[in-house]
Amino acid sequence: MVENSESAGKGSRGARIKRNLLIAAAVIAVGVIAFFIRYETRGKYYEGTNDAYIQADAITISPKVGGYVEQVYVVDNQDVKAGDPLVRIDPRDYRAQASQYQAQIDVAAANADNVRAMIGEQEAAIAQARAQLAVSVSDANYANSQVERYAPLAAAGAETQEKLTTLRSQATQANNNVAAQRATVLSAERRIASLKAQIRQAEAQGEAARAQLAAANVNVGSTILRAGVAGRIGDKTVRSGQFVQPATRLMSLVPLSTLYITANFKETQIGLMRVGQPASIHVDALDGVDLAGHVESISPGTGAQFSLLPPQNATGNFTKIVQRVPVRIAIDAGPQVRKLLVPGLSVTVDVDTIAAKGEMDRLAEQEEARRKAGK
Repeated sequence: MVENSESAGKGSRGARIKRNLLIAAAVIAVGVIAFFIRYETRGKYYEGTNDAYIQADAITISPKVGGYVEQVYVVDNQDVKAGDPLVRIDPRDYRAQASQYQAQIDVAAANADNVRAMIGEQEAAIAQARAQLAVSVSDANYANSQVERYAPLAAAGAETQEKLTTLRSQATQANNNVAAQRATVLSAERRIASLKAQIRQAEAQGEAARAQLAAANVNVGSTILRAGVAGRIGDKTVRSGQFVQPATRLMSLVPLSTLYITANFKETQIGLMRVGQPASIHVDALDGVDLAGHVESISPGTGAQFSLLPPQNATGNFTKIVQRVPVRIAIDAGPQVRKLLVPGLSVTVDVDTIAAKGEMDRLAEQEEARRKAGK
């Protein structure tokens, strides 16, 4: 009886184990099928990479003019707004230069006014010369009329030839005087044109000085370096009292509001990747926080093509290596999270490419149809 009960117990345990194994196998099979279905419908369209880093288009702050640094308004890691002053260079030399050009403008204006006054005087001289010309013409007309009057009388013997000769001499002098007065009037009128040319020359000198003054004022304004965008100061090397040359790097300004991610995907992963597709972002520094983003642009070449020494595979030393294509990912995160992000942080990116599902098949069909049509 005892042996029969032990045998029955062992048989029931074996049946339970067998049933549990069958249940476990069924669960595993269902899980595998569900995983396969999910992978075929969604999973295989997710392309991920951990070769990704946060980046920002950092701005190098450099002076346009040289001089001694008078004051530094910021410190390392300070947040600044657009338009905030960063560095002040001693402006005295540039202000003196601007004053010099202003003096040249004043001199040119004074010269122009002086010539205008001379034109007024010349116009009065022209009026006087014209009046003298009128008197000379009147005298000449009288002298000529006298000659015409006495010529018949002298011919008839009523007047002496000596008298006629005297009248003719006077008429000749009067006519010569008219010619001289006309030349004087013409010379005075031409002098007006010369003076007007001098005015234009003075005005041109004034315009040149004003242009130089504008450039000098730009240099004066350039002695204060301001932030072009909002961001954070980094890698500051400038000190008060330091002499700086134009284009010397003084600090960097990182615009944290425009951070983005450069994700380097394998060339086998970008076939269905398109601009605008959603992306899931995990930042190593923010454990447990997943961020949203989207594909902003795709590089026009692989990273190797933009390297300092691009590979020359035609040399014969060829080894096939899977290339990486940089993809720019925009970060769709709130301001609180953005404050915690800095360029250089490592991230993991997964892009959902399901929006381009079936596009490869369509491309293959189009190319097949084109090939057949070409035949």
